[in-house]
Amino acid sequence: MLNIGDQKLGSRLFLGTGKFSSTRAMIDAVKASGTELVTVALRRFNREQAEDDLYGPLSELKNVRLMPNTSGAMNAKEAIRAALLGRELSKSPFVKLEIHPNPHHLLPDPIETYEAAIELVKQEFLVLPYIPADPVLAKRLEDIGCAAVMPLGAAIGTGKGLSTAEMIRIIIRDANVPVVVDAGLRSPSEAACALEMGCDAVLVNSAIAAAENPAAMGAAFKTGVEAGRMAYNAGLMPTSEVAVASSPLTRFLSTSD
Repeated sequence: MLNIGDQKLGSRLFLGTGKFSSTRAMIDAVKASGTELVTVALRRFNREQAEDDLYGPLSELKNVRLMPNTSGAMNAKEAIRAALLGRELSKSPFVKLEIHPNPHHLLPDPIETYEAAIELVKQEFLVLPYIPADPVLAKRLEDIGCAAVMPLGAAIGTGKGLSTAEMIRIIIRDANVPVVVDAGLRSPSEAACALEMGCDAVLVNSAIAAAENPAAMGAAFKTGVEAGRMAYNAGLMPTSEVAVASSPLTRFLSTSD
């Protein structure tokens, strides 16, 4: 069981809901993944236009909670406004704080993110900030009351996996809140690696939405996340710089008797 603030989640796989070819494909992938937390951009709450509305179909799924995100916000002020609107529409205690003003690289703005997080924590959100893999920033966000931190594995949509693995290891070592890898993952094996490292969860969108069969890929990520967590709990063997025989060396091969 994963605890984020006072909320308990049975799945360590979170899903984004963008880039799917259709709402039906997205819903099928959500079901197959077993996720209990999906993030939705504010612009996808549109009850007046059914083709643009994800809130209605998602809210009908049992055991799935919504986490509005502030994607599209260019600064702290816009992100706070988006978070408040998202809470009013969804009634969710969660917000994924996401501020990436540069469309060329979509990297999160650490200063605006920190300033917005201070205000959103005051307003009793469970804040999950999407951040660079920066151990100093992660600790500062934990200290002001964020419920989790979400360092990127690689830039959004690149599929370059855990490019920031060494920095994420430091964040995990020092964190007292859940660490959720967000962005960059391409394959279930990378999700397994993240969980083996000690990440508490992963958030995946493009890798599932852009797969040839999103529902099948959602199921594959479910298995990868579960395997990674099981391996982490089982305890990985230590690494060695030299070869170590797996069987005791016998003496009879070197004796003439």
